Amino acid sequence: GAATSPPHPCPINSSRARAGAGASGWRRKGVKAGARAGERNPPTRAQSDMSDPEMGWVPEPPAMTLGASRVELRVSCHGLLDRDTLTKPHPCVLLKLYSDEQWVEVERTEVLRSCSSPVFSRVLALEYFFEEKQPLQFHVFDAEDGATSPSSDTFLGSTECTLGQIVSQTKVTKPLLLKNGKTAGKSTITIVAEEVSGTNDYVQLTFRAHKLDNKDLFSKSDPFIEIYKTNEDQSEQLVWRTEVVKNNLNPTWEPFRLSLHSLCSCDIHRPLKFLVYDYDSSGKHDFIGEFTSTFQEMQEGTANPGQEMQWDCINPKYRDKKKNYKSSGTVVLAQCTVEKVHTFLDYIMGGCQISFTVAIDFTASNGDPRSSQSLHCLSPRQPNHYLQALRAVGGICQDYDSDKRFPAFGFGARIPPNFEVSHDFAINFDPENPECEEISGVITSYRRCLPQIQLYGPTNVAPIINRVAEPAQREQSTGQATKYSVLLVLTDGVVSDMAETRTAIVRASRLPMSIIIVGVGNADFSDMRLLDGDEGPLRCPRGVPAARDIVQFVPFRDFKDAAPSALAKCVLAEVPRQVVEYYASQGISPGAPRPCTPATTPSPSP
Repeated sequence: GAATSPPHPCPINSSRARAGAGASGWRRKGVKAGARAGERNPPTRAQSDMSDPEMGWVPEPPAMTLGASRVELRVSCHGLLDRDTLTKPHPCVLLKLYSDEQWVEVERTEVLRSCSSPVFSRVLALEYFFEEKQPLQFHVFDAEDGATSPSSDTFLGSTECTLGQIVSQTKVTKPLLLKNGKTAGKSTITIVAEEVSGTNDYVQLTFRAHKLDNKDLFSKSDPFIEIYKTNEDQSEQLVWRTEVVKNNLNPTWEPFRLSLHSLCSCDIHRPLKFLVYDYDSSGKHDFIGEFTSTFQEMQEGTANPGQEMQWDCINPKYRDKKKNYKSSGTVVLAQCTVEKVHTFLDYIMGGCQISFTVAIDFTASNGDPRSSQSLHCLSPRQPNHYLQALRAVGGICQDYDSDKRFPAFGFGARIPPNFEVSHDFAINFDPENPECEEISGVITSYRRCLPQIQLYGPTNVAPIINRVAEPAQREQSTGQATKYSVLLVLTDGVVSDMAETRTAIVRASRLPMSIIIVGVGNADFSDMRLLDGDEGPLRCPRGVPAARDIVQFVPFRDFKDAAPSALAKCVLAEVPRQVVEYYASQGISPGAPRPCTPATTPSPSP
């Protein structure tokens, strides 16, 4: 029979789409209706609140902060200092995270007895956010005599780094330092990062049924299936409802796709219950039967090509009352495939580097740098807004670039020796090598550049976008996920070459590239929001739309009284999605994770 209005397959949604989802991860459509009738007790509202499957709920992935992943850190040490010539330490590692302006303990390993080169088995788990700095401290101490924290007597050494540095390198080995800043002999600590996998996988299922009971007097049943998962408290939660197949006792339902998290909370052993109903427009759907399974069973039952799995559809009331009752039909799982959805960390740990480029506005509207009112004023008391934005955003991005060298350009100034206007000059005045060593090198070049140039105009941004797009296009031609470009544009006003900039952005949207624009000063930036794509797809003057949203615009004034981390968190939050979106659109998988298992050591004596 003809199927009616199947729910849309569950997409991988952007943050804006997810914003409408409730805590349960569902977006309601249609109208509220009464409870379902039949041999089973009606489910609670938490389980189902709908009388018409044709106007159902559309399942969505669980709401998550963009860039958030669960990361496990595995720790080992080598050559820890002995307390004396006869006694080896009983080491333990304590992990602290800098949060709310203080160091807070978040995890610790087990204690290993009499071991100077321990390999700890307990993992240290953290939530990872690309857009946050996430400084970490690892303190190693001797837990002999019941010590529970480092002290002058038990401290064996510590090290500090960011979570971003660890995940971008997969494996980090650092010397342990004593409290006086000196190295603790030859002691080292090795941290290996691994993303908790499986939480982003999707499953596609196709069901059909055979010889279902007929519940209608003058026609055949109109069957649909509801799938419930069992929660930790043993309650049942509706995770999917198929479309209705009209007037058919042997229906085949449309294939559907949902996240493994939605289906079974990523627990393949979690019980699943399948209820089959005959649709009734009054909302009093007739119960046909039910069966139970697990996702593991479903996978195993369809593991081989062409292999299907079937269940008897049982109505408990009929089974208990009728001696010769066998079933109310059979339900067949014709397809069960798992689709791996790659994450941002998959690409980073697979070797993808974030190539960070800076472009700074040196137009005359910034004001004379010698004036305290200038946006480029270099005050010894407080860094100007350009420097604050550069440090906040660049300080995070530099953790994802192995050579820590960043091209830095200026635009809108007259530059030596001929003092002609340039819109893409290297601020270190080395056009053959515009790269600066770390963000501190960019800042140094910026400070040295200012006295040597004449602020002028106009505010043309397209040339610098096109310049960064050139290496991005070369990267695209490799067909690999090895380098993704992020351009930070710092400007004090609306761009003068809006048409050319729109064209450049539309072109860049097809490349491995994102653009962050930070508006500095108090200008009217309303036109800049057109570039952001929040109001709809950006189009070039010829009407060609951007392939994807790659621009994030933020006025600095919205964050001038906030911590620098707030600006970085806002402008970088979209980058992980943009990275994954690009490589997924190109069908490019992450590179193989680099070998990162720390060398094993002999088991410590008990």
